Amino acid sequence: MKTRRFLTRLIAAAAVAAVALPAFADDAKTLYIFNWSQYMNPKIIKQFEAKYHVKVVQSYYNSQPEMFAKLRAGGDSQYDIVVPSNYYVPRLIHTGLIQPLNKKLIPNYDNLMSRFKDTSYDPKGKYTAAYQWGDTGIAYNVKTLGKQPESWSILFDPKANSKYPFEIGTDAQVMFGSACAYLGYKYDCQGRDKWTKAAKLILKTKKRSNFSGFQDATPTLKQLARGNVAAGMAYNGDYAFDKSENPEGFKDIKFVVPKEGAELWVDSMAIPAHAPHPKLANEFINFILNAKIGAELSNWNAYASPNKASTPYLDKSLTQPPVMPTDEQMKRLHFTPAIEGDNLQFVQQLWTEVQSR
Repeated sequence: MKTRRFLTRLIAAAAVAAVALPAFADDAKTLYIFNWSQYMNPKIIKQFEAKYHVKVVQSYYNSQPEMFAKLRAGGDSQYDIVVPSNYYVPRLIHTGLIQPLNKKLIPNYDNLMSRFKDTSYDPKGKYTAAYQWGDTGIAYNVKTLGKQPESWSILFDPKANSKYPFEIGTDAQVMFGSACAYLGYKYDCQGRDKWTKAAKLILKTKKRSNFSGFQDATPTLKQLARGNVAAGMAYNGDYAFDKSENPEGFKDIKFVVPKEGAELWVDSMAIPAHAPHPKLANEFINFILNAKIGAELSNWNAYASPNKASTPYLDKSLTQPPVMPTDEQMKRLHFTPAIEGDNLQFVQQLWTEVQSR
């Protein structure tokens, strides 16, 4: 669901650059993957190719809307694997863009943690298998702002920061959920009245003199490390990764999960409705859910693994905060609700108004 780490992984990406462009040939020995950029360990791809004597071709998208639009435009018959975020899964199911998994070909599905086997967005895991997961919180400069409560007030309360530059996110539903949580509603709030109140808070926040703009969470961390902003939204895995890569730049940057509630996100593997190679796609999902392969994936991505069997093979940093939330933090986390039809149109229009005014 996330904007990925481009420059840090540039060298690794070069290893698979030769297969980055889709050919869409009717080749039974080719698997076509549609994924976020820099979200798959190249070594895993090579291992899969060697084991199954196939070629893997990867194509990339930078946002959920881009992925959805591509599938609706015929991509559901071009790709074998797609990696949607949780709140897009119901939309893909209801529009007939993904097909049920063949669990007989995915015995490693049993390796998943129980919380990811039967979710609100995909009951009983009929259509998806969890790939990586994490949460969206706040990163801020403790030296600049002082120690703050674990609250959305860091971004929404002018008293918490009256003069230092700060940013907020670009995803409409995540932003409305965050604003709802701060206003006393749950993060997973629904209803036009609550969304409208959330929009008013965001618009009010936007008009503050020290507001720097709407920014994806990953670039915000770069801005924090450079000292260009004092606070913004961040993904826990990105924060942990960037801090390990640049400890000096992040020595004063703290990550918190707001006490009012925040986003729990899950990116999952799914098979497009008319995938050219569904059997191979199911076998690929099973391969990723192997205990050691799942650990390789998370150790490379620095995101939490949904694979319980992978735990013994994970880097220690991935089994503790901030990558692995504490029990208390887990109680604060909620899935972004899936909305469709008129409500989706309402939210999109409301967000457009917030950004344009």
